[in-house]
Amino acid sequence: MGRPITKVEITLEERAELERRVRAPSVPQRDSLRAAIVLRRAEGVRQSQVAGELGVSVNCVNRWSQRFEREGLAGLVDRKGRGRRPSIPADKVAEVITRATQPPKPHTRWTVRTMAREVGISPDSVHRIWKANNIKPHLVKTFKLSNDPRFGEKFWDVIGLYLDPPERSLVLCCDEKSQCQALERTQPGLPLGVGEIRTRTHDYKRHGTITLFAALNYLDGRLIARTEKRHTHVEWLRFLKQIDRETPQELELHLIVDNYCTHKEASVLDWLSKHPRFHLHFTPTSSSWMNLVERFFSDLTEDVIREGSFSSVRELVEDIVSHLAQRNLHPKPYTWKAKGEEILRKIRRARQALEAS
Repeated sequence: MGRPITKVEITLEERAELERRVRAPSVPQRDSLRAAIVLRRAEGVRQSQVAGELGVSVNCVNRWSQRFEREGLAGLVDRKGRGRRPSIPADKVAEVITRATQPPKPHTRWTVRTMAREVGISPDSVHRIWKANNIKPHLVKTFKLSNDPRFGEKFWDVIGLYLDPPERSLVLCCDEKSQCQALERTQPGLPLGVGEIRTRTHDYKRHGTITLFAALNYLDGRLIARTEKRHTHVEWLRFLKQIDRETPQELELHLIVDNYCTHKEASVLDWLSKHPRFHLHFTPTSSSWMNLVERFFSDLTEDVIREGSFSSVRELVEDIVSHLAQRNLHPKPYTWKAKGEEILRKIRRARQALEAS
């Protein structure tokens, strides 16, 4: 009579995780193999049969089965100390990490090659050390902390409109994109093709600029827009009158705008006082990121303006109008998902870091 087959006991949670490791393409092959061994042993399959199915030795099946029985999922992880010993001395590694934030004058940052020459190791080694320690000298993030004394009040006012829009009203994110340049490349470039990169000349002719006024409907993503040659209070007032014409008269209008002086000019305020359904909500100073129409302006720049070549301002305007028409046929709203408390925590951390530096 043969020896009884022992089954590896696993919980439902462990089974779910092991099955995930077997299926997920991002899991390393060794981890997927170890998970498959344990799953087959949990089904009562003999060690020799599992070894044949998975193309490994019986000792391999036995080792990972026993490790799992003793330690659970943690037993399927390689223990520290195994594998090739590091060939770079610890003091060299520490020097690469420490000096990454101390570039030599007049340079503002290290490259892997300059650091490698300075420390005396290969560029690949510098890259591995930086990657392992999440050091990225080539990246720069821009920031601006608002000094608005009413920051908290304005912040929660705008966030409240996004998270809990008033009933029987429209929330419109409004702003102007000035200095939209009609640039014409001096020579036609090659189009994108299979194995071919698009080309364009580095120089261009300037044919003038226009300003785009836009009001983004937060609920459905539709846009009310117009182009103007300038962006003074006169053009802003014309745009407000257009919004008044193109929105249902029975609805209240809540406009999110920045602190640009044209939005507060006397004639503008006088017109608003005669149209009480308009309510202006100002973003904090230096906080244009709170206005979702800026997200649309970014998409417009990438999709139409930056890569285009325009022989006249009129051609630029026609392309912008065409893009707006297509977008309004199939509008897609930008949804605010960030939590106000988390944003404020990040701002406080940034202030503390700025003060400490």
